[in-house]
Amino acid sequence: MSEASMRVVIVGGGAVGSSIAWHLKAQEGYAGEVVVLERDPTYARASSSLSASSIRQQFSTPLNIHLSRFGIGFLRRAPELLGVDLGLREPGYLFLASPAGEAVLRANHAVQAAEGCAIELLEPDALRARFPWISGEGVRLASHGVANEGWFDGPALMQAFRRKAREAGARYLADEAVRLRPDGVDLLAGGRLEAGTVVLAAGAWSGALAATAGIDLPVEPRRRSVFVFDVRKPPGQTPLTIDPSGTWFRPEGRFYLGGTTPAEGNDPAGAPLEVQHQEWDEMVWPALAARVAAFEAAKVVNAWAGYYEYNTFDHNGIVGRHPAVESLVFATGFSGHGMQQSPAVGRAVAELIAHGAYRSLDLGQFGYERISAGRPIRELNVV
Repeated sequence: MSEASMRVVIVGGGAVGSSIAWHLKAQEGYAGEVVVLERDPTYARASSSLSASSIRQQFSTPLNIHLSRFGIGFLRRAPELLGVDLGLREPGYLFLASPAGEAVLRANHAVQAAEGCAIELLEPDALRARFPWISGEGVRLASHGVANEGWFDGPALMQAFRRKAREAGARYLADEAVRLRPDGVDLLAGGRLEAGTVVLAAGAWSGALAATAGIDLPVEPRRRSVFVFDVRKPPGQTPLTIDPSGTWFRPEGRFYLGGTTPAEGNDPAGAPLEVQHQEWDEMVWPALAARVAAFEAAKVVNAWAGYYEYNTFDHNGIVGRHPAVESLVFATGFSGHGMQQSPAVGRAVAELIAHGAYRSLDLGQFGYERISAGRPIRELNVV
């Protein structure tokens, strides 16, 4: 067997790609070479660096719940496993539903309850009793995660995966894959890097790169703005709260983070990575001020924009081998969930490559076959 055929090239060195690299080098009996291609070693535009880095169990798809359940346990063990404290906080998520959204929230809760998630439904009176600072105006039902949900230092997780992967023998190459091939990738710097397996973990740019091999992959960059704001008097203990309008907020140290889903017609693929300040003025602040009295005097102190690797097909990750090109493995399209799912996805993809099958958690449901067959598995709880 040739040296190239034993090589795995991972395109993308963010949280998912670096998690795969580390887990692969840790697989018992695996002796192949692992090369990680990262076109921007500064990670200045990487989604892993620009993520709000939260984790939840409140999904509508059981497999997403399983992925994040492993993830929360991994984050708690990060000092032991990765040698870094990720500052994990677990105040939970709080989803607020209008009368129009009540049925979906109840249906999602039924899925979560069947999976053993610690999620409570709160009627308006119970919501106000639990969180006196919140206005119940227009809220018919709330869903609150009482355990296993919160936020953490995502960039630190990504860098820890990268460091541990390199320590384990993975090689990081500062270059860009400009074309996928069945036996490797063509590089921007020139030449071809041959491989027996290519893992496409290029985040928001995965769809464009797949197209160079004639593969239709419905993943594209979608811009999201995050605002850092200060208030005179904090309202009290605050979970990550999602308003019926789509606006969300959570604490971050002495400040708060907030954002929203862009208005219809203002969410083009590949939009410039620039903060949309009008979203604060027109959408975020009005929703915050109406929901929390303490936020009426909120003041923006910072902001940034990052890309979701948005799966336009069904908002779920695309993971596993291409059905016709066995040497190509996908790990992309997580639609804002990649950071929290990177530990479990890294483990699963490493098992698939090293052993030919998933061993711990079967991600076959998220395979590419569903796309080519037109069978979406829709995730309804997308923030």
